[in-house]
Amino acid sequence: MSASPSRRSVIGALGAASAGGLVTGAAVPAAADDRSGPVPEGLRPGGEFDRYVAAEAAADEFSGSLLLTRGGRTVLARSYGMADKQRSVPNGPDTLFALASVTKLFTAVAVHQLAQQRKVTYGARLGTYLDGFPSSVADNVTVHQLLTHTSGFGDVHMLPGYQAAEAGWTTPEQTMKGLVDLIRQSEPGFQPGAGWAYSNSGYVLLGAIVEKVTGMSYYDYVRRYVFAAAGMTRTRFLTRPQWQAGRNIAHPYYPDGQGSWTDGVPEARYVVGDPAGDAFTTCADLDRFGRLLWRGRLLDPGWTPLMLSGKVPLPPAPTAPTGDDTGVPAQALFQCYGPVGALVSGRWTFSHGGGSTLGVSTSVEVFPETGWGVVVLSNYAGALVPEIASLARKLITAGR
Repeated sequence: MSASPSRRSVIGALGAASAGGLVTGAAVPAAADDRSGPVPEGLRPGGEFDRYVAAEAAADEFSGSLLLTRGGRTVLARSYGMADKQRSVPNGPDTLFALASVTKLFTAVAVHQLAQQRKVTYGARLGTYLDGFPSSVADNVTVHQLLTHTSGFGDVHMLPGYQAAEAGWTTPEQTMKGLVDLIRQSEPGFQPGAGWAYSNSGYVLLGAIVEKVTGMSYYDYVRRYVFAAAGMTRTRFLTRPQWQAGRNIAHPYYPDGQGSWTDGVPEARYVVGDPAGDAFTTCADLDRFGRLLWRGRLLDPGWTPLMLSGKVPLPPAPTAPTGDDTGVPAQALFQCYGPVGALVSGRWTFSHGGGSTLGVSTSVEVFPETGWGVVVLSNYAGALVPEIASLARKLITAGR
């Protein structure tokens, strides 16, 4: 089967819907290191959450790894299914999973690091950093809008000519240049700042800005100043040949027309991921990143609250049903500078999800006021990961 843009297209974060005016509303709570009190029964090994995921895995609906932590301590860690069905390699705690759009959190941290160094300004226009865009774009689109999905740009992977162009890219450098060139030829879908639309193109441009102001490749910068700074020793960008050959790297699977799981790596025609998606990591590395970010360890004082405060109000997202009223509606939902902030049962959570029809589905969520972290990484296509994350959220916020 030939590759199609939709198989490369990445699913957006929680709350993907259009929204209007920009505000800075959602406050950022102080991070907690809550190790006091018993772990709610439903989140313990053998509890409601554990049983639900095990049943879905037994039915071959879930394949992947998950990690629940509180105050940095492991509460529950599980792995199910096969990383590589052909070679009978099981998923495990050290398996690397493609992250899809969760990668945008790394790009956002890189931009904030450069902002605190006064190399990037949130209100600066795109033309300040990147050449070749028409004045209608260069003089109007801002860094703020790129970070908040309000630039009007959409998905570069869906642009005309993308498939043909990517077939000729053989290096990360060609990938970045080629993606930016495609975006230069596109038009925003609405006037910058006039709405909200999930934007892979916007985060590719943020990665290009990182390259411009640092003189480094995007990949080198995030490896040195994001992954290494967070102690994410397993996290990296991998080329397609590495993805194909590595025994500890989960192959993505999607259901074919006969209901069998089909390996998506051969259809991933791109040579490497980009600032909008598909770095590779483990549950432990992503949990560490979340804890350090939300505890203010990756940015200077004052910059973490800036990153995590609400910028764009989003309509409430539909909760993911898990069969027994497990969805938890958010009382307020905001696009922040990277993640989505949700007020749930009176407490703020910050999350990002991602996926592709190739067979990638991922979610990370942090609960700063109570010290909980939830990471779910799957190599199966489908909507089950949001359902799993939703059940964890309900049990955490209910304390049961």
